[in-house]
Amino acid sequence: MYEVINQISRWAVPVILLLVPLAAFIRKVPVFETFVEGAEDGFATAVKTIPYLTAMLVAVSVFRASGAMELLAAWLAPVLTVSGLPADILPHALMRPLSGGAALGIATEVIKTHGPDSFVGRLVSTMQGSSDTTFYILTLYFGSVGVRKYRYAVASGLAADFTTLLASVFICKLMF
Repeated sequence: MYEVINQISRWAVPVILLLVPLAAFIRKVPVFETFVEGAEDGFATAVKTIPYLTAMLVAVSVFRASGAMELLAAWLAPVLTVSGLPADILPHALMRPLSGGAALGIATEVIKTHGPDSFVGRLVSTMQGSSDTTFYILTLYFGSVGVRKYRYAVASGLAADFTTLLASVFICKLMF
């Protein structure tokens, strides 16, 4: 069974890359022209998102450089300890909704400190893989298409992030 899954994963992308242009050719879709049109639209979207991306990266850098993240983590650490959660995951849990790159850097530091096979290392890896960058998505994507009223999206995203944190802890305690 392992070998079958390995072969499927090895050939999935090349087969898709062959089938999509083949299906377009059969349907008489102008493949190259359609690709160029899509690439042009993608470039225009990328140019529109640059100001939002820059603003978000600056805000995350200020949050980390000012020491606010460490202060918030120190303030919340006793609550986590009482509830049985390792306080070492708190910086990652706080940063993940803001920036995937910064959260990955924190996860790397945690794994270097505790080891990849430790409970904390596995927990931070699970959190990294199962949560998303809520504020990054809201800032970049909602801002680039002009969505101004996204109050409920913030609440939903943060609720999902918190649920992911709890689920990651539950699953890691159950499995490891």
